[in-house]
Amino acid sequence: MPRPRSRIRSRAHHLTEPVRPAALLLTAVLLLAGCANPSTGSDKDDPKAPVTLKFWHGWSEKKEVKAIDESIARFEKLHPNIRVKSTGNVTDATVNQALRAGGGDAPDVVSSFTTNNVGQYCSSGMWVDLDPFMRKTGLDKKAVFPKTLLDYTAYQGRQCALPLLADAYGMYYNVDAFEQAGISRPPRTLSEFKRAAVKLTERTKGGSYRRVGFMPNYRLYENKPDRLFAQWGPTYFDADGKSRLAEGTAAKEFLTFQRDLITALGGYGPLEEFRTTFGDEMSSQNAFVTGKLAMHLDGEWRGLMLEDAKPRFRWATAPLPVPDDKADTYGRGYLTGTVAGIAHSSKHQNAAWELVRFLTADTDQVVTFANAMRNVPSTKAALASPRLDRDPAFATFLDIARNRHSVGMPPSVNGGQYIITFTDFAYDVESGKVRDLTKGLRALDRQIDNDTLQSQD
Repeated sequence: MPRPRSRIRSRAHHLTEPVRPAALLLTAVLLLAGCANPSTGSDKDDPKAPVTLKFWHGWSEKKEVKAIDESIARFEKLHPNIRVKSTGNVTDATVNQALRAGGGDAPDVVSSFTTNNVGQYCSSGMWVDLDPFMRKTGLDKKAVFPKTLLDYTAYQGRQCALPLLADAYGMYYNVDAFEQAGISRPPRTLSEFKRAAVKLTERTKGGSYRRVGFMPNYRLYENKPDRLFAQWGPTYFDADGKSRLAEGTAAKEFLTFQRDLITALGGYGPLEEFRTTFGDEMSSQNAFVTGKLAMHLDGEWRGLMLEDAKPRFRWATAPLPVPDDKADTYGRGYLTGTVAGIAHSSKHQNAAWELVRFLTADTDQVVTFANAMRNVPSTKAALASPRLDRDPAFATFLDIARNRHSVGMPPSVNGGQYIITFTDFAYDVESGKVRDLTKGLRALDRQIDNDTLQSQD
């Protein structure tokens, strides 16, 4: 989901485009239609025989494509019998149309900028199970990849994808504003966070805002509910795949905190009015860059963008705060990333596996690619590599990725539909349309379960 800018456009920006329900539903239709009569590939090919693989990916900006092409060149040097023809700027919908049709024009290796559709890829068989290939070639996935990344690339025990770089979400903060407000360090708990947000908020003589300590409204840039909810370590589904957001206290506590923070900062209406004055997220008029936000949720890629923008204040990064009763989990965050897999229709699946294995599990390759893309590497060895760029601002996100409490979104058979449903519910909560959270969360669970059942019909 590209957004133009002058420097390297990290893969993360494709990940953070607003989710479009129509696009997700189209993807679901294509995947489910593809299940009816999928063309069959082969895992009997000789990976040492001469072959040309087709690799489809979503990167499109010049420097991104250069990094991909250099990765392919390194692979071809190691595997002189395998040539790779890459095609960039490809969407999930286009990939799924091609896999449904099958034939010689379909890709062998595919990547996606979102983890939302992994459940569909795995359950439909559109992407092949990679576990047999890992067993044949001796790759121990649990030793190579962090658990959270493995979790979001598998569904119901089927590992149909592997992580190809990751994104971690944390907090950027205005150091000058902190010092002026007498705040010595970034907040670690939500009670500290609320006090800091109020203290950092400045108003004009007319009563409007000059700056807010933190913009809690979900329609701001990266402030998606699922990313903030990660600080509670939520459980979305039970062992039977039933939505369980109304169970326990996490969802209610999360939504109550956000609603209380909105009230403490002046109310939903005034905050929304102020939010409409913010510039585009990817421009020099980004509200954090212009000083309208003192604290801001964002991903690791923002650091280089801030270096380019040269704001008139000092800034730093930290993990997002956690609930007071979960203070020992401070350092956690939300994780997501690009995923890679092998098309079910590929007749060169063993050769395709060599490419997937190189891109996702070769330490030197992952480190080099992560440095070029300015994204979090997706293997344990790469995260620990001395070759990895790790300036202080970026190191925060590497630590979040390594934190055992960090979480991603669980795969679902109907892709990201449950995330859309949850987000819509959160919009209604913050605007005051939902008063009774217990009743609302129960209705939300029923809606998510109904959507899941319909996708399986």
